[in-house]
Parts: sequence; C-alpha cells; structure tokens
Amino acid sequence: MRPSSPSSPSSPSSPSSRQLDDEVIRNALLVAAEEAAITVVKAAHSQFIVEGSDAGVAMLTLDGELVAQAAATSMLHSGGIAETVKAIVADFPVDSMEDGDVFIANDPYRGGVHANDVTVACPVFIDGRPRYVTAALIHVLDLGGAAHGGVHTGALETFEEGLQIPPVHYEAGGARNHELVKLLSLNSRAPVETIGDIDALVAGTRVFARRLQALVAEHGLARFADAVRRYLDEAEARTREAIQALPDGTWSAQVPIDDDGIQPGRSYVVAVEVTVRGDEILLDFSRTSDQVRAPINSSSSQAFDAAVFAARCFLDRDTPANAGVYRPINPRFRRGSLLDPEPPHPCGGRMMAVYAVVDAVVQALSEAVPARRSARSGIIIGYSIAATTTPYWIHNSFDFGGVGARQGLDGVDAVGFHFGVGRNQLPQIEPTEERCPVRCEAVELITDSGGAGRWRGGLGVRISYLVLADALLSHRTDHFDSPPDGLDGGLPGRPGSVTVLDAHGNSQHLPSKVANLAVPAGGRIIIETSGGGGVGCPLDRRVDAVRQDMRDGRVSPQAAFDSYGLVINPDGTVDETRTARRRTP
Repeated sequence: MRPSSPSSPSSPSSPSSRQLDDEVIRNALLVAAEEAAITVVKAAHSQFIVEGSDAGVAMLTLDGELVAQAAATSMLHSGGIAETVKAIVADFPVDSMEDGDVFIANDPYRGGVHANDVTVACPVFIDGRPRYVTAALIHVLDLGGAAHGGVHTGALETFEEGLQIPPVHYEAGGARNHELVKLLSLNSRAPVETIGDIDALVAGTRVFARRLQALVAEHGLARFADAVRRYLDEAEARTREAIQALPDGTWSAQVPIDDDGIQPGRSYVVAVEVTVRGDEILLDFSRTSDQVRAPINSSSSQAFDAAVFAARCFLDRDTPANAGVYRPINPRFRRGSLLDPEPPHPCGGRMMAVYAVVDAVVQALSEAVPARRSARSGIIIGYSIAATTTPYWIHNSFDFGGVGARQGLDGVDAVGFHFGVGRNQLPQIEPTEERCPVRCEAVELITDSGGAGRWRGGLGVRISYLVLADALLSHRTDHFDSPPDGLDGGLPGRPGSVTVLDAHGNSQHLPSKVANLAVPAGGRIIIETSGGGGVGCPLDRRVDAVRQDMRDGRVSPQAAFDSYGLVINPDGTVDETRTARRRTP
C-alpha cells in the first residue's frame, strides 16, 4: 500500500509514482493486446489464421492514433487499422455510436489493405461515452473475386478482387446484422470459415475492450488518458532524438518491379528521395511509376507504413510502435502513382510495391549510415491452392526469401525480413495436409541461393507439394527477373521460381504472377523463394566461414570454388595450390 503523505517521494503526485503508474498501464495494455490476439487466432476457422497467426490487433484513440498493439501485428496491419478507424468515425460520428456497436470495413481506398483483409472495430464505452477503439484485422479465407483466396493476378479493377465493404455495422447495439452476414456468406466460396474468421475478430476486440474498461476503472479516466498521451509523446521524443543522430542530407534510390502480371515485358520502379533535416525525415516518392490496371498498386496506407517501417530500421529499435513514432517521419506520395492509386485500380498484389518501398528506403538510408548498409532481400511468394469445384477447399500460404547480408553479418535464411513489414510466421504443414488434399513432400533451404560475398546473403527456401485432387494454383511475387542485388562487390541472390510438374514429370516454369492455373491430380507444385544479396567481395570471405557453409549445406563445393576461390577437401582441409586468386587467407 502506498503512503498517503503528500511529502512522501513515493506518493501518487511524485514523478516516480507517476512513472510507475504509466509503466503499469502501458504493460497492461500490451498484455491485453496479446490476449485479444490469442483470442482471434484461437477462435478463427481458417487454417491460415489458426496456424499462421496472421492477425493484427490494436487499441486506438477516437482520432485513429495507434496506442498499443499485439506483438504479432505488422505495421501494415496497424496502419490499415488506423486509417480504417478514421473512416469509420467519419461515417459514424462518435455521438451516434451505441454501446455494443461493432463496425466492419475493407475498402482499400479508405485505409484498407485489399478485399480479403477485413477490419472489425469496437468503440469502447466508458462513463456512457465512447473513449477509445479496439480493432482487429485478418485475411479472411475468401470474399469472392475471380480467384480463390483473393490471389487474383489478372485483375484490371478492384471489383474483380473480391467484395468491397464500406464502414458499416456488423453489430448494432449488440444485435447482429444478419442481412450483412447473408451478403458476406453469399459472396464467399468458404462462408463457414469466412464468417467464423470475422466472428473471431469480434471476439478479440471485445476481450480487448473489457480489459481496457477494467484498466480505466482501476486508474481513473483522467490518469489513464494522461498515461496514454505521455506514451505517444515519449515515443515521438525518442524517435526525434534518434533522427537527430543521423547526418543531415538527401539520398535517393529506386527499386524495380519486374512486371505487372498482365503486360509482359513492362516493368515499373518505386523511387524515393530521403531527406534528413534536424529531427524529421521526409520521404518523397513522387518519381514512382504511375498507377496501372494490374494488381501491383498499393493503397496509400500500406505505402505509408512500409516507408515508416523502413525508416525505423535506422532508428531506435526499442521505441514502441505507436502513433508518436509517425509524427516526425513524413512520407509523401503522388496521387495516381503505384503508391497512391485512384479507384478502381486494383490493390490485391500490393506487396510488390510495398517491398519495393522498403527496399528503396533501406538502400537510400544505407548511404547515409554506411555502418548499417544492407543488400537487398528476397521477398515472399504468396499463393493459393484451391479446389476446382464445390465443395471448395482453399490453402492460402506464403513462403519467405532470404535476407540480404549486412555490414559484418550474413543474411538470415528464409525468414522474410520485410514480410508484413515487421513480422514473420510459418503456417504448419500437418494441419494443411489434414484439411486439404495436398501433401507437402519437402521444405528445405536452397543451397547456393544466398548471394556470395564477404558476408553471404540469406538462403531462399524450396517447398514441394503433391496435389492429390484437381486444383487451381494462383501466386504472386517478384524478383524472378531481377534478383536481389548485392552490395560493395557482393553477388545477387538466386532468383525465385515456381514450377509445376504433371504426373508424368513434364515441367512448366511459371512467371512470377499467375491466376487459376489448372494442376491435375498427381501433379506437383515446386515453389522456390529468392535468396538475399551478398555484401563485399566474395574473395574476402574467411576460409572458416566458407568451410562452415559447406558443412551446413549452404554452399556447394562448386560454388566454394567459383565464388570464393577455394577448393575444400572432404576432410575440411583447403587445397592451397588452387586458391591463388583469393585476396586474403
């Protein structure tokens, strides 16, 4: 029990007591966010959610400022949630909300991501008024569109990508909007799983709301609100301090996108000019390619969060990811570009542009901070394997590329450094085989896929599926034509690929973006992600590092000689007579 004396250094009015209260409230919010996220994952029906933990959960102010989020929430999710909450409040003023209201939306031009990423938001009532919002977002299994699971690489308009939902009531005053549920069910190939996923979102937001109400009841609304304000202000102050440690100046970079999946041979570029001035960063993307009638555009909320995420890679990594961080980081996009398209330009394959945003900012700031330079990384291959007819089964998944090497460090293998802009997780194989007529025959690192260098790029991964029933394959990715570049003499990573083998072993190598390709029963789908680029001249790599790479299967004997100038014998000794071209021992 705290002493009641006002003069006591541990009294509620003293700075130390206030700081303690703030820490208790902040950590309680983070624990509540985790509990809400676990609720979403455990209550969801789709294997993609249950096994892949693909759920974003956050608490926000009524102005849409992010306060706290679950650890698994990527910045792409949190940014989409924040902008969607702003759209909801714009359409449903706070004074019109009722206790028990739950709102739903997925409009990519009003904060959403793409059709399948659905956000549910719950206003949190305290003392008879909404004070905060809890919200959650997941990729529901299917919301219609021309391809299963929302992976339509041939969409010319967003109407082809799935049902669009403006901000509307999913529940009003606690009563379910059954007409909306019927509409959503009718537009889904997997209505039970899709509605189950949305109900899981509702459950998570309500758990978060109850924990938030209990916290306010314990600490009082005024003290709680002050703690939230200080939380955001301190994150802003720490971010500004970290920016001031960077040199002032302007740096630029651009990253290509191989193609749009519709017009062969047509490539695009995401270009950025990064200016650091005092305690602010300006990221100008005005020279990025124009929007295109193909699903590689990114809604502005997604591009914004990709830019902030990349900038944060050069700042204080321990600063909490809340709205305070956004204040000194200012991305600017040109309306009508790939990063701020006008409706109805499709946005389903936005990860192509999002990854390019991250890569471009990282490359530009690498020039500003040479000690933290990084080669380019491989990106994910997102894909859907689905039934050709009813009853529908759908396997949505993704696999990761290798991380680019950094100054002094090898890249990490197959973890998708940029995936989701700050998160990665691997759906498990066994539940996939239990729920869908596919058998996963191999998951393995690809030898020699990491770019050679003094520091080697991370390896990509190979996944092989045997399809046990007639199926349709859709996938989208990039870096098939332009593999991740190396840096300072490092070599590029191995490009990714997708190959289909029929039951007789005949192979078909696919482009990076495909929709609804028929794969007969007995066929195989082989997915290979790209490796990360290397850093520094390969001939400067230490002999013992190459030797260890060979032991681990990351580098083959042939590559040890071709790239690193070494002949390593089976017993681990080096044939010195054949290594004269190496610069260092």
